[in-house]
Amino acid sequence: MMITEKQIILRILVGALLGGVIGFERERHDQPAGLRTHIILVIGATLAMILSVNLGHLYARESSPFDPARIAAQVISGIGFLGAGAILRYGYNVKGLTTATSLWTMAIVGMSVGAGYYLVAVVATALMLGVLTLLNMIENRFLRASISRLIIIEAEYRKGLVRTIRESIAQHSDKQMNFNAQRNVKNNRMQITTLARFTNDEPIEMLIDSLYEIDEIDSVKIQ
Repeated sequence: MMITEKQIILRILVGALLGGVIGFERERHDQPAGLRTHIILVIGATLAMILSVNLGHLYARESSPFDPARIAAQVISGIGFLGAGAILRYGYNVKGLTTATSLWTMAIVGMSVGAGYYLVAVVATALMLGVLTLLNMIENRFLRASISRLIIIEAEYRKGLVRTIRESIAQHSDKQMNFNAQRNVKNNRMQITTLARFTNDEPIEMLIDSLYEIDEIDSVKIQ
C-alpha cells in the first residue's frame, strides 16, 4: 500500500522532531553538525524512505518485483561522506567521531520513520540521547579526557639538560609517547621533540613555566 500525503507529512514532522532532539544535544556541545544539520538529515532520510516505498509500489511489475530498499540503501552508504565532514583533526587529536556516528544513525532513524516504524524510531532516538548525555556525564566524572600535544624545544646544549627537560615534562604530563633529541655539535645547539598526553590545558601552562625556568632553553613550541 502506498503512503498517502497526510502520512508523508506526519512522518516528515516526526522525523524532524527526532532529528532536532539529537541535533540540539550536539549543538550544546559545539559540534560541527548541530541542530539544523540533524533535522535536515532526518527529513531527507525520511523522504528517501517514503520515496523508495512509493516508487516501488508505483512501478512494480511482474518482471520487476517491488523493492522498497533500493533508494533507501543509497542513504546508508551516502551518509558516510557527510559524516566524514564532521570529523575534524586538531594536531594529534581527532574530534567529531561521535557526531559522525550520530549522523549515520539518525539517517537510519529517519528511514525508520519513513517506513512507518514510529515506536522503533522514538526508542532509538531516546537511547541515543541517553548515550550522548548520561554517558557523557559519567565519562566527565569518572574518566579523564586527555589531549596529546607535540612539544618542540630549542636550547643550548649542556650536560644533563636532556634529563632535566625530560623530568620536567614527565612531572606535568600523564604520559610521554616518544622523545627525540638532536644535537648540533658545530654550534652546540639542540632540539628536543616529544609527544606528551595531558588531561587539560592547566598542566600545559604549568609545563611552559617550568621549562622557561631552565636557562638554556630559548624557545618552547606546543602544538
